[in-house]
Amino acid sequence: MSQASSFGKVAVLFGGKSGERKVSLSSGSRVLSALRSQGVDAHGFDPAERSLDELKGYDRAFIALHGRYGEDGTIQGALELMDIPYTGSGVLASALGMDKWRTKLLWQAAGLRVPNYALLDDQSNFAEVEEQLGLPLFVKPACEGSSIGVSMVTLPGGLEGAYREAARHDKLVLAEQGVTGGEYTVGILGEQVLPIVKIEPANAFYDYEAKYLRDDTRYLCPCGLPADREGAIQADALRAFKVLGGRGWGRVDFLMDEAGQAHFLEANMAPGMTDHSLVPMAARVAGISYEDLVMQVLALASLG
Repeated sequence: MSQASSFGKVAVLFGGKSGERKVSLSSGSRVLSALRSQGVDAHGFDPAERSLDELKGYDRAFIALHGRYGEDGTIQGALELMDIPYTGSGVLASALGMDKWRTKLLWQAAGLRVPNYALLDDQSNFAEVEEQLGLPLFVKPACEGSSIGVSMVTLPGGLEGAYREAARHDKLVLAEQGVTGGEYTVGILGEQVLPIVKIEPANAFYDYEAKYLRDDTRYLCPCGLPADREGAIQADALRAFKVLGGRGWGRVDFLMDEAGQAHFLEANMAPGMTDHSLVPMAARVAGISYEDLVMQVLALASLG
């Protein structure tokens, strides 16, 4: 039996109800096309438009959902109950990876460096937080992805307005110290850590527009770090992923400070697979085509 036929009937889950629906539709359509090109009996499935009951009869699922209900343990739990193996991390790791605050708590407990941060609410003393963290700083919803609701505060007095914007997307909001020595990401495929990608946005920071709409964002892979330094950060990134319980595949983002120290930012348990996405980019540098990447990810699908 060929590998493609051994997968059986595969649901590619994409779309969904989160603020990242548009990105997910792009990821999922590319994954679906790549799987079909390799002979996999793959079918698109949008949980926003179909009942999950219709997944009965599928042999495994490729999760190309992003954000709430797709990356936060929700769909993973449903698939567990239906006994359908799925790509990526399990329920707990997915839920933790989606929650930037709890991710930071676990990483700090494991001795991994993260940017200084503060939790915000309506009663926060915004001027005091600005003084504590310094400027620039970033404000973000704790449980959104794709930089939705994220803003950069560069002027005194700007934090409260940034908080109000982020709070439209999530009840839990983080203010995070600006670490300005460079932005990087590390893809993980099974036990393999992919080459680090350095991101150089043309605008102020790597926001939604820079990620998906602009063609002048620069991606450097190889990233330009010395080999021994890159290797050490890759090892820390894999540890950061596993501290959360990550499995299968994922992506860990970090910022570099001016002294060359890596500050881990967040984990992505269902990374993007669009034509702008970073895991396929790093995989290509490692000699793995997009088609081979999706086949390897699908082969790692599991339960529990």
